[in-house]
Amino acid sequence: MNESTQTANPSAAVTGMVDHVLALAATWPRWNGEPLHADGRVHTPHKAVRRVTDHLIDHLAELEARLAGERPQPDHWHASAITTEADLAPFTPQDLDEARSRLTRLARVWAVRLDALTAEQLDDSPGEGWSFRELAHHVHESVYYADAVGDLS
Repeated sequence: MNESTQTANPSAAVTGMVDHVLALAATWPRWNGEPLHADGRVHTPHKAVRRVTDHLIDHLAELEARLAGERPQPDHWHASAITTEADLAPFTPQDLDEARSRLTRLARVWAVRLDALTAEQLDDSPGEGWSFRELAHHVHESVYYADAVGDLS
């Protein structure tokens, strides 16, 4: 990761990603039901929310396990390789409201956890894998899923 990534505020990376996703999601009740295609994958509003949520949960579980001195539990997500029937459902204003509640709370949990860590803990994180600062910036890359659906206004 480059120097600006190393010094950037990790909690802002996560909350900023969620803000970006939710800004796009605000346009998704207009989705016409046709799946979108990018990078050889199928994308829909529900799938984007599912993938962002799963990514936040997966890496939060990793962070917490490593802080507790445990090995992270391997994930068994099918990730973006599959598109479920639920992913193809219409994206309603109620779905948007649920996504806002879910993602806003998850981002807040991330921010509280990251802000409680010292700079040393962020950069010299226990266990194997990225530092927690790098992990937060990796989670920021979840914008990909929302960007694949895009602004549907």
